[in-house]
Amino acid sequence: MINTENFEFDSVYHIFSHVNGRELIYREETNYQFFLKQLDKYIIQIADIYAYCLLPNHFHLLLRFKNSENVNVEDEHQFLMKNFGNFLNSYAKAFNKKYNRKGALFLNAVKRKKITDEKYLLKVLHYIHNNPVNHGFTSEINLWKYSSYNSYLNILKASKLNRTEIMQYFESLEIFKNYHHSNVEYDFLNIE
Repeated sequence: MINTENFEFDSVYHIFSHVNGRELIYREETNYQFFLKQLDKYIIQIADIYAYCLLPNHFHLLLRFKNSENVNVEDEHQFLMKNFGNFLNSYAKAFNKKYNRKGALFLNAVKRKKITDEKYLLKVLHYIHNNPVNHGFTSEINLWKYSSYNSYLNILKASKLNRTEIMQYFESLEIFKNYHHSNVEYDFLNIE
């Protein structure tokens, strides 16, 4: 069951959305790049992003919302949702303009599941990075360009991802890679 409870500061979420209908969210390379640019513009300021995966008709994010001292606890969900709305609207408006299209690009609600423990966090990480393989877009996760997986493999290269927090769960990069190539049961994820 998808969690529809309010977003909270200092909480980790798996966030995903799907295209409205049978269209594609990303038709060409520049679409993926622009989506990531908008993610940087609207979401990095409010969240630490741990992982992402962009597929032609949907996307996944794993992130922790930062605390904001300027926002009351009662207003945190509205504040965070406004940023997400601005993010998705900015992408959809540019996409619609570029392809001379009208109407909603994404399904109505941003789907989200709050991450409640370490085991669940690691399963979601595995799921997000393996999504292109699971959907048949590639045979190897490292071959998919629109995922954060390769950023973890190039840990010495600068990134806007918060890789440090995730890597503390793995004793080495080799263990990280082995985990991602292992079979993990997504038994209690109830995703999509």
